[in-house]
Amino acid sequence: MLLLQTMKIMMMDSNSRGGNKMTEISKNKSLAPEEITRKDVTKAYLRWHFSNEIPHSFERYLAPSLLYAMMPILKKLYKDDDALKAAYKRQLLFFNTQLSWGGGVITGLMSSMEQQRAEEESENKEILMQDDLLYNTKAGLMGALAGIGDAIDSGTVQYIFIAIAIPWAQQGNPLGAIFPFVAFALYQVILGLFFARQSFTMGRSAAGLMQSTGIQTAIETLSVLGLFMMGILAGNYVKVSSSLSFDISGKEFIVQDVLDQVIPGILPLTVVMGIYWFYKKKGLKVTQALLWLTGILIVLAGVGIL
Repeated sequence: MLLLQTMKIMMMDSNSRGGNKMTEISKNKSLAPEEITRKDVTKAYLRWHFSNEIPHSFERYLAPSLLYAMMPILKKLYKDDDALKAAYKRQLLFFNTQLSWGGGVITGLMSSMEQQRAEEESENKEILMQDDLLYNTKAGLMGALAGIGDAIDSGTVQYIFIAIAIPWAQQGNPLGAIFPFVAFALYQVILGLFFARQSFTMGRSAAGLMQSTGIQTAIETLSVLGLFMMGILAGNYVKVSSSLSFDISGKEFIVQDVLDQVIPGILPLTVVMGIYWFYKKKGLKVTQALLWLTGILIVLAGVGIL
């Protein structure tokens, strides 16, 4: 009788331990991160793109936008409330970068690194994706990529679209005003999506690629192209001419004709370089520059020089 009771107790204890193990396994499965797809990364970038400057603050700059972009992905990765809160805090630290180059690469890269971090936590592995590594990667890239994006997008691409549209604007075609805005907006969305998807797929190697010698050479080349485009625009569309003329021995000398023969375009170049000098000395004060330029041109026209 005692033997039967002992065996019964042992069986009950065994069943209890088995049940606890099953419960633990079930709990671990429920906390396991879900797979992140290209669709998730696309959604994250679009959320970043369209909320970019909305929550801008001097304390965190664009970090709230990045967190808003990452929230659906973080919710799929971290099922535990404490882990999710910690991930939110990681992505809410100071952040500022350019929209498509910086935002695209870093959104995809953070998605990839957070996925690895979630897997390490779920499987109780050594945490290689430490908080410092995640933030230092983001902080190290945001300035470099912002410089790349500003040089290419703001310094080159938008002027190409403007140059294409100026002849239409001069003809009174509404496309001249609409085309640069629409084309540049579509360009930035498409470029940002491409970078987000590629950096998510490539993981941390994407950061090294963006800072490689080949990419830096391409950036310098495009920056020079941007300067050429600005020069071409100034030469073609900044119109300044002199009305001065002199009679010498009965022959009329027109100053503008002489300038065109000796140094064509010298007056428009003088105006452009004067504005550049003003910006270098006073900073990018556009309204002041326009007021000074208007006043100077009125005076010169009034005395008959222009």
